[in-house]
Amino acid sequence: MTGLARFTGSTALVTGASRGIGFAVAERLVAEGARVVITGRGEDALRSAAERLGPPGTALWLAGRADDAEHRTAVFHLIDARTGGLDHFVSNVGINPHFGPLLDIDPGLLLKILGTNVVSALAWAREAVEHGLGERHGSVVNVASVAGLGATPGIGAYGVSKAALISLTTQLALELAPRIRVNAVAPAVVKTDFARALYEGREAEVAAGYPLGRLGTPADVAGAVAFLLSEDAAWITGQTLVIDGGAMLRPVF
Repeated sequence: MTGLARFTGSTALVTGASRGIGFAVAERLVAEGARVVITGRGEDALRSAAERLGPPGTALWLAGRADDAEHRTAVFHLIDARTGGLDHFVSNVGINPHFGPLLDIDPGLLLKILGTNVVSALAWAREAVEHGLGERHGSVVNVASVAGLGATPGIGAYGVSKAALISLTTQLALELAPRIRVNAVAPAVVKTDFARALYEGREAEVAAGYPLGRLGTPADVAGAVAFLLSEDAAWITGQTLVIDGGAMLRPVF
C-alpha cells in the first residue's frame, strides 16, 4: 500500500473502526508501522477487523458505545496496560439516524446525534490528554464531513453536528497547542455502508456531480488522515482538509 513508515513504534486509537473509513485509517496506520487500538459497537465486527489488520498484537480492540464513559475509561486502561502510551487519536464515530427537514427532528434525537458526533469526540480527546497525549507531542484528527460546511438537504441534523465538530477542532487546536496538533478532514460522499443511502442505485448520477468523476473511497480519506497525523504535517493545526473530488468547485450559478 505504501512505502512510508511514519508511525513506526507509535500507538494510534481509532474509534468507529470496524469497517469503512475507520477501518481504512487503521489499515493505513498499520501499513506505516503503527500499533492500533480500534473501537466500535459490534464485538464480532471488531474482532474480525483486528484479525484482518495483522498478526496478534498489531491491533487491540474493545467494543462499546463512543458516548459511554465507562467504555472510554476501559479503552484507556487497555492502552496504558498494553502499549507504551497513546501517540495519535482519530475520532471517526458518527451517527445519522434522521433523514428529512431539520425542523421535523425530535429534539431528543438531535441531542443523541450531537452527543455521539460532538460531545463524545470532546470526551475522548479529554481522556487522551489526561493519559499523556501532550507529553508524547501527539496529534488528533476528527472525521467531519462536507455536510458541516454548507446546507445539506435531508441530513441537516448530521450537518449541524459536523459543523460543530469542525468548530471543536479549531478550539481544541488553540487550547492544546503547542504540544498537541488537532485537525479534521471533511469528506464528501464516500462509498461505505454508512453513506450507501446517498448513492445506492444511482452511483453514476451522483459521481457525475464530482469534477474528478467518481465517489470517494475509504482509502482516499485514510491517506489524508495519515498525513495530518504525521510529522509531515508538523506545522499544521486547526485546519479542516476537504476531501470531495472537487465537488465544492462547482459554480453556484
